[in-house]
Amino acid sequence: MPKTSATLEMGQGISRVAALDIGSNSFHLVVARIVANDVQILHQLKLRVQLADGLSEDGVLSEEAIARGLENLEHIVESLKDLKPDQVRVVATYTLRKARNARDFIRAARKILPYPIEIISGAEEARLIYLGVAHTSHHEGKRLVVDIGGGSTEIIIGEGMEPLRMRSLSIGCVVFTNLYFKGGRIRSKSFSKAITHARQEIETRGQDLLRAEWTACLGSSGTIRAIMDIVGTQDAETTPRYLTLRALQSLVKKCVKAGDVEALEFSELSEERRRVLPAGLAILTAIFESLHIKSMEYSPAALREGVIYDMEERLSHHDIRARTVESLAARYVVDMKHARRVEATVLALYQQVKASWDIEREDLQRFLAWAALLHEVGLHINAKSMRRHSAYILQNAEMPGFNREEQDLLATIVRFQRKRIQKSEANEFLDYAPAEVTRLIALLRLGILLNFQRQDKVLPAMRLEAEDDTLRLVFPDNWLDGRPIFRSNLEREHESVTALGLSLIVAD
Repeated sequence: MPKTSATLEMGQGISRVAALDIGSNSFHLVVARIVANDVQILHQLKLRVQLADGLSEDGVLSEEAIARGLENLEHIVESLKDLKPDQVRVVATYTLRKARNARDFIRAARKILPYPIEIISGAEEARLIYLGVAHTSHHEGKRLVVDIGGGSTEIIIGEGMEPLRMRSLSIGCVVFTNLYFKGGRIRSKSFSKAITHARQEIETRGQDLLRAEWTACLGSSGTIRAIMDIVGTQDAETTPRYLTLRALQSLVKKCVKAGDVEALEFSELSEERRRVLPAGLAILTAIFESLHIKSMEYSPAALREGVIYDMEERLSHHDIRARTVESLAARYVVDMKHARRVEATVLALYQQVKASWDIEREDLQRFLAWAALLHEVGLHINAKSMRRHSAYILQNAEMPGFNREEQDLLATIVRFQRKRIQKSEANEFLDYAPAEVTRLIALLRLGILLNFQRQDKVLPAMRLEAEDDTLRLVFPDNWLDGRPIFRSNLEREHESVTALGLSLIVAD
């Protein structure tokens, strides 16, 4: 595979990359360079935005919150000058996952930030958090990692570099502040309700975590760091390196005694962190109680570092998404011999038209290949409406490494792999032009149609030409004459692709 511009940008084996985490509480930027597979942090920026404050109960992000977020992106973009799209990765988490008008924010943000914004799933957020922690700390055996964000909390159990169990729970310090500590008031009853709520969420949705064993526990991100800093200066019996349930309970009592966030006498706290401290403390206390944690160590790495390390793996051509595709194909018992046959055909066709059809992008080639490998996952459910079953699986399965739009793209390509095409059922994409999606669908359809006999060494050398919205498929002289089924299938395809706004001409 060719080296990307990011690999070449700073010289052989050196690249500069950046990760931006559009979180519910804060926006975090990390700029780093990768030198011989080693990540070196060059610059970090953190802006308190509290995007989740503007998310209504019915899932609408307020105009004020959108404006606040866009204003902060204006500050961030200065740090990303001269970085190309494949050197920057922007991920959005809980608030934009939940916001029904997230696309409005993203469209406006793209005018400021010339990079794709990925809305990642809770499971993907958990995976990236673990990746960041695992690369920056060493522990033997299994470890428990906890990250409390503004809108959600991620809990992961992993070993080495592999996350084994991941949970993303809808309990976050901004959300809980609005539920239980609104106006800055701190009451014992509010703490009890918040802790009970968090425990119910943990013990209902994370039952497998309750039975798991680990040898080390690490907490990441601002909430846990702030609590660690306070405990380290307030409790002479607790070393700053570890948190215990006893220390948390003592801190809860001090907060209740203060009665209001403005009365908290913790010099370590910024004003923004002070407002969400009680909620974060309640969630962390619930996690300690539910999971029977004896002590927790702090990890300075979190989601943005995980994104950086994930980018390093992609630049080194160890893309987790390729492994996810292989795993999904195995789970749904895909006929890999046939899938590889279709993949080879569609990639051969792609190579012939990529320039003339303006789809000469490495990511489009990857998605076309992955769609070919996974187009029959729905057979595991039922052969009838297999394409719909395949699309449903790809849209809803946990697929480590893929963001929501990438899963939707795969599902859309596979959804229209055969039979009638109804463009009204196709998704709209922010990072992929309609013509790109249409052309990938057409190539996959041809690859599947040409391999309908599911046999090797059937197809001759073919030539595919593309000009504007017309495809011309050229066979050797008279090859189709003795193959009426091939000819009939291609004639029907000529009719079908008109729904995509395309024309297919067959010549021999």
